[in-house]
Amino acid sequence: MKKDKDQIYNELVDEISKRFDLSKDKITPNLNFITDVDADSIDFVELVLELEDMYQLEIPDEVAEKLITLQETVDYIYQNQGE
Repeated sequence: MKKDKDQIYNELVDEISKRFDLSKDKITPNLNFITDVDADSIDFVELVLELEDMYQLEIPDEVAEKLITLQETVDYIYQNQGE
């Protein structure tokens, strides 16, 4: 069953909050993974792998590099889930 964008967004907020130790009220759709999160490339690889597991989808490296904001990530997962 496909999840709606709100479900995906809320799940990602939970995951990002735990993984990067951010308070949920600081996480917005415009959250920029490059400038707003104190994380290195390994952290992002691990996040992408976790998202692939959570949503049973594959996120190619060239796509992952372009997922800069939380909203872009939600949109990508929404469009590609359950394929």
